[in-house]
Amino acid sequence: MRPGKLWRHCSDRPRLPLTDNALLAALKRGERTAIARAITLVESASPEHQRTADALLSQLMPGHQRSLRVAITGVPGAGKSTFIEALGLALIAQGKKVGVLAIDPSSPLTGGAILGDKTRMVALSRSENAFIRPSPSRGALGGVTAGTLEAIWILEAAGYDVILVETVGVGQSEIAARALVDCFALLMLPNAGDDLQGIKRGIMEQTDLVFVNKAEGENRTAAERARLELLQALACLRPATAEWTAPVLCGAAKTGDGIDDFAAALWRFDAHIRAQNLLAPRRSEQMRQWLRERVSHVLLEKFWAHPGVATQFADLATRLSGAPGGIAQEIAALLRLAGLS
Repeated sequence: MRPGKLWRHCSDRPRLPLTDNALLAALKRGERTAIARAITLVESASPEHQRTADALLSQLMPGHQRSLRVAITGVPGAGKSTFIEALGLALIAQGKKVGVLAIDPSSPLTGGAILGDKTRMVALSRSENAFIRPSPSRGALGGVTAGTLEAIWILEAAGYDVILVETVGVGQSEIAARALVDCFALLMLPNAGDDLQGIKRGIMEQTDLVFVNKAEGENRTAAERARLELLQALACLRPATAEWTAPVLCGAAKTGDGIDDFAAALWRFDAHIRAQNLLAPRRSEQMRQWLRERVSHVLLEKFWAHPGVATQFADLATRLSGAPGGIAQEIAALLRLAGLS
């Protein structure tokens, strides 16, 4: 099943012709089929699709600075999908168009998105002002897929005001998502004191907003205690965004409690980075990071595509299975063979 096939927004409609002008025009009209097709192109490994995607992207960049890009990550069981749906609906009620890029862990067999809890965003998926796209991580580090930034550009070109990127989970590698967004939000649970022990310092250092979810009923007291512990932890760290103190809010996405407060904090953050002239430099860094990744990808493809590398690599693996010494010299030899050194 193609990523996004499950959703009404990406249903079985006739495919658009793979011509740059037709796809671009449909995309700028905000046609969902065009959005889905464009994202499929940037995620595809097909050389033909990559050429079409490159031609399309060349007409979209740079991204619209009217939009706000937000990464949502959280500890296991924090309710990211429920939170994103509630936040998306709240933003739509404010007159915004919301795009959601839900990065799924990949199937180890097919490399495709498992889809899992993305099926829970049913109410949000019904809105004409929302677009949800599950995409497979395919093992990419950072909790995002290789085409996440390109997908963000596509949604912005289609007129979406807020792009919410749900990462695979929380972990040290998740900080790579920071390089793709303007705002980094962390979801926690009422027992956050225990969870803090398992969260890498790097995650907290990247955080702009924190929401303690499932703060309802008997969990309310524990959630408030967690809020204070999180504030203390953040106070010991350099803020992720200059002149900004990350707020820690409590609520329950399932009931909507605290979601409007979070949305208000999100807009305060948006106003702050614009007033402090922080958005343009952050977007420039996002572009530089994307360029570095593209260069790395091209070099790796060239390396593995060389006919002699596979044979030499297999031989190297066999010879080094017992004694890995001298690996640097052997790798240098492979790079020279591929014409990369």
